[in-house]
Amino acid sequence: MTEQKVALGKWEKYIYVWILLCMVIGILLGRFLSGFLPVFELLLETWTVYGLSIPIGIALFLVMYPTVAEIEIKEIKKATKKPKPLLLTLIGNWLIAPIIMTLLANFFLAGYPEFIAGAILLGIAPCTALVLFWIKMARADLGQGIVNTAINSLTLLGLYGFSAGAFLGVSGIPVPWELIALGVILYIAVPIGLGIILRIELTKRRGKAWYDNKYLPIMRRLAIVGLVFDLILIFAYGGEPIINNPAVVGLISIPLLIQYGIMVTLLYGVAWLFNWDYETSACSALIGSSSHFEVAIAVAITLWGVRSGAVLATVIGPLWEVPLMIMASKLFLRSKHFFPRKSKVGG
Repeated sequence: MTEQKVALGKWEKYIYVWILLCMVIGILLGRFLSGFLPVFELLLETWTVYGLSIPIGIALFLVMYPTVAEIEIKEIKKATKKPKPLLLTLIGNWLIAPIIMTLLANFFLAGYPEFIAGAILLGIAPCTALVLFWIKMARADLGQGIVNTAINSLTLLGLYGFSAGAFLGVSGIPVPWELIALGVILYIAVPIGLGIILRIELTKRRGKAWYDNKYLPIMRRLAIVGLVFDLILIFAYGGEPIINNPAVVGLISIPLLIQYGIMVTLLYGVAWLFNWDYETSACSALIGSSSHFEVAIAVAITLWGVRSGAVLATVIGPLWEVPLMIMASKLFLRSKHFFPRKSKVGG
């Protein structure tokens, strides 16, 4: 697949600064304006449909829809001509990562079922949006990244509910199948369905040039708004428990950090052994090791409530994932000269 050279705008160039700033703002809001949080909590828990929070659905829509809006059928067809990187990320996302996280969570968090549940929900949610920023930062194959994340979105629809039920069940955690299924419909199926339908209709009515040059840039800005809103809200709720319970945070962090480290090293190493070029290797490793923490948090809130241990565990996920993915992107760039392997060992 041809690498897409995309210039980084001010937001994308300093994405790590803005994300860390959102985290700090969220934590400070939760710390010093805690009196307002019960109002938002009441809104999240009362404005619902069949037990699913509408505000969370809106926030997730803002993040997921712009990614899905970029899906082109012809790009997905191109992926079939270069299937190995796609297969590696799918196997990593849906088989290796969930198994590793389930084992690590049950070992390190034994006796804390809600913490285990939150860690598992993180481990089974492949990233579909934020990872594109890491791919740009690492100067990896953005074309492949867009296709892989688009397919991740589609597989989320079919596999997330089943995977959640299976791995939570294996861990001895009661599985509310109906709520999980409804969550998949509201939080995943709706933005994916609208993304596909609107792309078809808008390109038919206004033309592809208008859609690509006018509509998509607006949607990308919408994704930024959604991401900022999500991060501030997440850390407004999770910031105080994180500050007040460093020992708990440290405990939950152990399986998360180990899992991130294993996945990045494993997928990047496998890509090197397969003798892929740098752009393909970095892209595959970043997608295969990132998580869709927004979906994990939304499902945790739906199943256990805003103040639950499961939500705390999912909130700790982005606390580590953001700096780790930034670090991985920088390290990948420094190791670029090792790819492809053949050029270093003479075939």
